[in-house]
This record gives sequence, C-alpha cells and structure tokens, in this order.
Amino acid sequence: MNDKIFFISLGCDKNLVDSEMMLGLLSEKSYEFTDDETEADIVVINTCCFINDAKQESIDTILEMAELRKNGDIKALVVTGCLAQRYKEEIQKEIPEVDAIIGTTAINEIVGVVDTLLCRENADRSSEKKNHYRSLDDKPLTDTKRIVTTGGHYAYLKIAEGCDKHCTYCIIPKVRGNYRSVPMESLIKEAEILSEGGVKELILVAQETTVYGTDLYGKKMLPQLLGKLCRIEGIRWIRILYCYPEEIDDELIQVIDAEPKICHYLDIPIQHGCDNILKRMGRRTDGQQIKDIICKLRSRIPDICIRTTLITGFPGETDEEHEELMAFVEQMKFDRLGVFTYSQEEDTPAALMPNQVAEEVKEERLAQLMELQQEIAFDAALSMEGTYVDAMIEGKVADDDVYVARTYKDAPNVDGLLFVNTGRELMTGDFVKVRVTGAYEYDLIGELKDESA
Repeated sequence: MNDKIFFISLGCDKNLVDSEMMLGLLSEKSYEFTDDETEADIVVINTCCFINDAKQESIDTILEMAELRKNGDIKALVVTGCLAQRYKEEIQKEIPEVDAIIGTTAINEIVGVVDTLLCRENADRSSEKKNHYRSLDDKPLTDTKRIVTTGGHYAYLKIAEGCDKHCTYCIIPKVRGNYRSVPMESLIKEAEILSEGGVKELILVAQETTVYGTDLYGKKMLPQLLGKLCRIEGIRWIRILYCYPEEIDDELIQVIDAEPKICHYLDIPIQHGCDNILKRMGRRTDGQQIKDIICKLRSRIPDICIRTTLITGFPGETDEEHEELMAFVEQMKFDRLGVFTYSQEEDTPAALMPNQVAEEVKEERLAQLMELQQEIAFDAALSMEGTYVDAMIEGKVADDDVYVARTYKDAPNVDGLLFVNTGRELMTGDFVKVRVTGAYEYDLIGELKDESA
C-alpha cells in the first residue's frame, strides 16, 4: 500500500498554486492523498501569515495536527508556506511535533522531505535536516505537474512571485521576496496543459499582475501574455486579478477590450481613498488618480466589472478620513468590494506608527463600509433584471432543480453567485445563457434563456 498524505492548503489563491505544485510532485512519486487525516501517514500544511486572522488559522491548524503527531496517529508533520518562512525558529522551538519546515522558495524539496520522513528506500539523506530554505531571490518553480484542486473547470495561473512595492503594512516582500516573473513560455505551456485537462477559465494571479515581465523582458508584458493565452483552444474565460491602479495603461485596456476571451473584470486593490492614508500606506496613487483610472476603464469598457479591496482602521485614521473613504465608495460605486480591518504586522513600518486604532473602532468602520456597499451592490443587481448573461455552471443545489453559476463579474470564492432554475441536466463547467429574473443581496436569480417566458 502506498503512503497517504493529508494536505491542508491555507491562505490565498497564490498559495493554492504552490500547494497544487507540491501535490503534483508527490503524485509523480506514487504518493496517494486522503481527505481524512485519520487515514493519513503524514500531514502537510501550507500556511499563510498575511494578516493576524490568517496567522492564527495557520497556528491553530498546526497545533491540531500536532496532537495527532504526538499521539502517534500520524508518522510525520510538515509545515510549509509563509508562516513557515517567517517563523521557522518559533515553530521549531514551540511545536516540536513538527518534523520538517519548508520555506516559500523551497517547495520543490517536498518529495525529498516526505521520502526521508517516511523512510523510503530512495530517500535523500540531505533531507534529514528539519529546516529547508532557499534564497528569496530564487526563480519561481516552473514546468511542474499540478494537481488542480478547484474542480477542474477553472484554475489559477500564477504569473509571478514576490513584490517590489513594499507598502508599509505588508509583510509579503519579507516572506516571498522581490518580484520575479515566470517566463512566458512556461506559462503558455502550463496553460495549455490546464486546458487539455478540462480547464475553461484561467485566473491570472500574482502579488501584482500588471508589472508582469518587467524583470525578465525590461518592460510590462501582461498584454502580450494575454494575447498568447487567448490563442489556446479550450479556454473560454481569462480573468485578471490584482492590478495596481498606477500600472494600468492604455495597452492593457486595449487588449482587455479587444480580446473576447478576457473577462471585462479587473481586481484593483486600492486600499483607501484618502490621500493622507494612501501616503502613509506607501501607496503610489492618490484618490484623484484612482478615480481617473476607474473613469477611463468605464469609459473605454462600459460593461467592465471593477472589484477592489480596502483597509479600514489604518494607524492614525481619523473619523474624518473614514468619512472621506465612505464618500469615495459612494461616489465610485464599485461593482465588488472587500474590506479588511488593519492588521498590525510586526516587522512592518505601519506596526510602529503612532495612533493605532482600537479594534472595536475598526470593526465598526468595516460594518459601515459593508452596509454601504451592500446597498450599492443590491441596486446594481436589481438593474440586471431582464438582461441576459453568460454563466459558468459551478454545481447543483442538492434535492432541487437549481444550479449554482458564476457570471464574468464573479471570481470564485470572493464574489456573488447566480442561481439558475431549470429542470435540464447540466454539468459543472458548462456555459449557459441565462435571463436574470431577480436578485438577493449580492447574488442573482435566473433561468435559462430558452426556458424563459
């Protein structure tokens, strides 16, 4: 019987791609996987530490699995990812049940580590050490088999690693390194393999996608990459996440508008709308520049869906600055909006700033922003009644003739859903034309076009 691995992936979609690469490497060495930790020989946890909540989830998960290791229910416990990169000494000291720790740029060592821990005959003796780290300047792992864990009809394509922006609140450059693009030929090959495996939607991710290629080719190459990806047969949708506003230029707008496969959807993390806060955050745009780029996008691509994220309660944020942000959101009417309370991360400049905002104030401001956005989103959803939209089927509601779908305006796991009433049998990944008949908060209700009255 082959050894079984219980794999836990925490954090963002970029972390998920790392997990899928590790799963692919392990599968090539005849390891099997289980979704039941009680059946596992070894547990691997790919961790996150971007904000306090993510850090706590990672720690709690490690402690839970450490109990299994302590009781002898599993043979070994491996911790990888951002928390492992940032807190390796603390993990080793405080949680001795962890057998191996792998940093963010050393994930291709997973096979050697697992082989050694499970005493395989081909184990590499150099993998017996507990900590496995490489330079944060190492090139991103490429040309590696992935096991797609998103259901097979969509997949994330990580086009770069690390970040050069160094915003004052963010720890990412210290755990992921500076910006390093994946060579275009590797991305095209990976996308072709994903398409051959049934993937119909590619979702481009990086800490920032808009500066793709600047380190390898001397200029921004996202438009050229998009053009090549659009030529891949089988891909129906290409979605772009995490575009910093200052890097969105006319060339990128033109290719989004011209290529039918590219969803008219951009995730533009602006973080705030007040100039004083943006400056203290180390952001490279002010409120007016953000307004200008959003107005340009809406002018050039009238049906574009713009998603953004905000941080509330940044150090020193006054009631007046919060009200300025509220007015900004009211004016811009973002199609999709996520809000995080500021997380005081050690080893970042913002953590040492004076006038840290109380948690209850952060939470109150978050609630106000989300209440405002819910009104904006509901009004936008109501305005879609009677229109026809293309949608991708995600699954079926149990014991009901209702399917769950997404439109081009909805990225997986972060945006709304479209509930489609039909007695027809549909498959996950099918594309259908739907008439929108109603709305509920952030979600839509509809019926198939040829079944509508």
